[in-house]
Amino acid sequence: MDTDEEKDWIRLSQHGDDAAFEELMRTHQTLIHSLTFRMTGSLADAKDLAQETFVRAYRQLDSYQGTSKFSSWLYRIGVNACLDWQRRERRRTEIYHHFGEMADTVTPAESESALDLDELSQDVQAALMKLSAKQRAAIVLTVYGEHNHAEAAKILGCSETTVSWRIFTARRKLKKLLENRNGGRYD
Repeated sequence: MDTDEEKDWIRLSQHGDDAAFEELMRTHQTLIHSLTFRMTGSLADAKDLAQETFVRAYRQLDSYQGTSKFSSWLYRIGVNACLDWQRRERRRTEIYHHFGEMADTVTPAESESALDLDELSQDVQAALMKLSAKQRAAIVLTVYGEHNHAEAAKILGCSETTVSWRIFTARRKLKKLLENRNGGRYD
């Protein structure tokens, strides 16, 4: 569960102490930014979504009951923010297709070309972006967020079996994508 210090920050935050909430943000900032980046593939969108996650968390602080880890509660808010973002992006893309104005669309690979990642990381990120949002969320939470299937299920609001199936399917797709993309060099 949460540390005593974190529990104090949560309690103080729930009573309006902005400095305590800033400590919670600092503690979880890297994890949430990593989550949002893995879900979007874009540093700019990840930064915006991480900020949106903390704004939503601040507004919903009274709903945190302490029955799960604060980080799990925060991850769920972050995943929901990312899924909302993906729906907005899909609608925006559909509108652009409908009106033939695709010039304004920027893909994550194009917007992050300056990102200094090694080739494998770039290939993995590109493959992650080809997964469905729910499969990507399950992979991000379990692989990058180091949550077990039960925690991921709680964050995603589904059963452990569903998480396991999403991970199984996602890994199979990732393996195929990475083999096709790189002549089978990844196992």
